[in-house]
Amino acid sequence: MMMCHNAADFPQGRAWIELDRSALLHNVRVLRALLPKGCELMPAVKANAYGHGAALVAGELQRAGIGSFCVASAAEAVELRKAGITGEILILGYTHPRQFSLLRHFHLTQTVLDHDYAELLNRSGRKIDVHIKIDTGMHRLGERCEHIDHLKKIFSCDNLRITGAYTHLCTSDKSSPREEAFVSVQTQAFYEAIAKLREQGCVCPKVHVLASYGLVNYPEIGGDYARIGIALYGMLSTREDTEECARKTGLRPVLSLKARIISVKDVFAEESAGYGLQFTAQRDGKIAVAAVGYADGLPRSLSCGAGEVLIRGKRAPVVGRVCMDQTLIDVTEIPDAEAGDIAVFIGKSGEEEITACDLAEEADTISNEILSRLGARLKRIMI
Repeated sequence: MMMCHNAADFPQGRAWIELDRSALLHNVRVLRALLPKGCELMPAVKANAYGHGAALVAGELQRAGIGSFCVASAAEAVELRKAGITGEILILGYTHPRQFSLLRHFHLTQTVLDHDYAELLNRSGRKIDVHIKIDTGMHRLGERCEHIDHLKKIFSCDNLRITGAYTHLCTSDKSSPREEAFVSVQTQAFYEAIAKLREQGCVCPKVHVLASYGLVNYPEIGGDYARIGIALYGMLSTREDTEECARKTGLRPVLSLKARIISVKDVFAEESAGYGLQFTAQRDGKIAVAAVGYADGLPRSLSCGAGEVLIRGKRAPVVGRVCMDQTLIDVTEIPDAEAGDIAVFIGKSGEEEITACDLAEEADTISNEILSRLGARLKRIMI
């Protein structure tokens, strides 16, 4: 057994995330080049910037000249304000009435989820900036686009300063005729609703439809903002989409997930390891312990050989069950592996690379989930 006890050998601790500043700013330039005329980026930094670190990412973007952001909750918005983010911050989701004072105190913009929610906001008694969500067919949030009378009533709420309106496309990531047609249905429904409101004297200063897939696949839809999420971080939701987008645009992944190897020990043929003795050695070999687990966001479904990591530029399989705080790795084929080495779970080592999409396929999910579930105890480092 080999174990390193020298603190100087662990400058980044047990496990951490590295963010490539040059890749992030490169992606900003690429996405800006895709924007239709008059459209600006409104990066989605919700879910801790898809696991990348909201304050860290938003700070870099603000220095790059971006002045508008969107998040999921009031708590996320307040975190950005306290980190020095000064531009518009749109809350896309629900804010409880007990938190309405935060909207005013931190100069936040709240989404109007429907007519009833508009009345709730209005009863707060203080002026609140809002964007109206219009439901054009996804049937999740928003006042239905055909309810023009309800939408018009929102404009009559004295305490609501309406600074924008938006909708969300639910099939812009697909390319079947039915799904492409539904993008057109939603887009037409949105702009028709906006036009009908304008005819009745209800003007929305800003309108927006596009998110990541919308900008990549349907930039002609236009609008004043593009709410870019996963694309900003250098990928789309699936491997196929990511690879195609990279070929077309040159987007580059921003995030790497790394962990320290804290122990390497001999395991002999027929010995078992891990919870439930799920791994049994077929020959004499070595097992390394990486200081990262499912409490850090590593999918437990990578257990028992389903996942791989990179050590010293070579691939090594995960063995046994992924634990809460550690993961076992078979390093028999990497004889020089030792405690203190770095295990790469997402990112590059030598000529090899593992992407978030690789983990997503192994876990039967999408890259958005893999990234956004990366835990708070992982230190984020911009390099």
